[in-house]
Amino acid sequence: MSAVRDLLIGADWRQGRGAPFDSVNPADGSVAATLSAASTEDVDDAVGAARAALDSPDWRNMRPHSRARLLHALADTTAAASEELARAQMTDNGKTLAECRSQAAAAVGVFRYFAALCETLEGHLTPQRGDSLTMALNEPMGVVAAITPWNSPITLEAQKLAPALAAGNAVVLKPSEVTSQVALVYGRLALEAGFPPGTVNVVTGQGDVGRALVAHPGVDLISFTGGTTAGRAIAEAAGRRLAPVILELGGKSPNMIFADAHLDAAVAGAAGGIFGSGGQSCIAGSRIFVERSIYAPFVEALVRKAADYRPGLPEDDGARIGPMASFVHRDAVAAAVDRARAEGAEVHCGGAPPDDPCLAAGAFYLPTVLTGLDNQAETSQREIFGPVCVVLPFDDEADVLVQANDTEFGLAAGVWTSDSRKAWRVARGVRAGTVWINGYKEGSISTPFGGMGQSGIGREKGREGLLAYCQTKGVFWRLDS
Repeated sequence: MSAVRDLLIGADWRQGRGAPFDSVNPADGSVAATLSAASTEDVDDAVGAARAALDSPDWRNMRPHSRARLLHALADTTAAASEELARAQMTDNGKTLAECRSQAAAAVGVFRYFAALCETLEGHLTPQRGDSLTMALNEPMGVVAAITPWNSPITLEAQKLAPALAAGNAVVLKPSEVTSQVALVYGRLALEAGFPPGTVNVVTGQGDVGRALVAHPGVDLISFTGGTTAGRAIAEAAGRRLAPVILELGGKSPNMIFADAHLDAAVAGAAGGIFGSGGQSCIAGSRIFVERSIYAPFVEALVRKAADYRPGLPEDDGARIGPMASFVHRDAVAAAVDRARAEGAEVHCGGAPPDDPCLAAGAFYLPTVLTGLDNQAETSQREIFGPVCVVLPFDDEADVLVQANDTEFGLAAGVWTSDSRKAWRVARGVRAGTVWINGYKEGSISTPFGGMGQSGIGREKGREGLLAYCQTKGVFWRLDS
């Protein structure tokens, strides 16, 4: 490959016809990679390559157990390239190397899980109401446009590629311009694993590439993870041509701490829920509701715990969080905290970049705890996507559910209490696609994930995540003639 990283279209690595662009390492401002940008014509070629793969008997007629074998092979190539994937993500978005390595290991499990699910997923007979044998069959959607964000491309791209391929689709993967390297590695690994050319294509570039992909008449399904504003625009464009979508969007997730909770565990869980990964997570517990009787001691303990999340260079073993994924995003987080101050927030810790001269060249921001606002404040309602939380008091179970549900989002929530009946009532009463009880941010590839309200449409992961990439065909078979 040339110094400019190429696109993958079919079996060919080639220069895009757009202007090349740089990925900037947010830890020090250096250029991590120079990447090719796809043009509209390149997008058209990629969709054409995917369509040709679908039409080829090599892929169209491949049995599920053979697709499963390829997914296991992709798991093997991913495992062999785990350090390459980890360092590609680290230099693109600044996550700590330890977290990147953990995500690479998780991606291997994603491919293996969907390999097993692919081989065992069944159609089913439906109750007869006439003279025909009737059945429902799962068939691929066709060409899938998979558009991914910059916060965790290793896992999020695996979570789109694996079910889409398991269902028998062909994929055009468009990563964020901030983090394009991981997708290109996956494209190479899919070819190495033996996937037919065109089943995985990778086009890189700015937002115009994604818009061309979304609008392309040859795309049968759009799977997008990212911000709610972009998700709405994609849904609108897809709706004009009745293309189905899977949208995993933003959140402003409530983490609800009752007075009868184990305080130390709740503090640790709340801190990990918002400061882990630098808060750059759609499920970050950014609204922390604390029962009024323990509010003051909880805030004090959380501020102390925030000090454990020391920013550092990504390869530093002692770093708990790296920089923000880009300098633009670091500035957006800082601006959000400035707006919080203007709203009357008290900043208990953080609220600024670190003063460590070793980090001065990077896009770092300190874990920040805010109080003094109510749930109607902009800071309490708007996703910041950084290590910034607002701590809010509540009076009782009914009060916290009203406040927790008073948001346009509905992605995730946490409940901390020693009362099992209360935990169940609150978990059922909160509007969220995922709820943790006495924990936070635990993940499982076998459990469906997605949002309510403005947090998205559809589900990823689990059996539901595979079915999302399938369309159901009803078959009536007359056996009396």
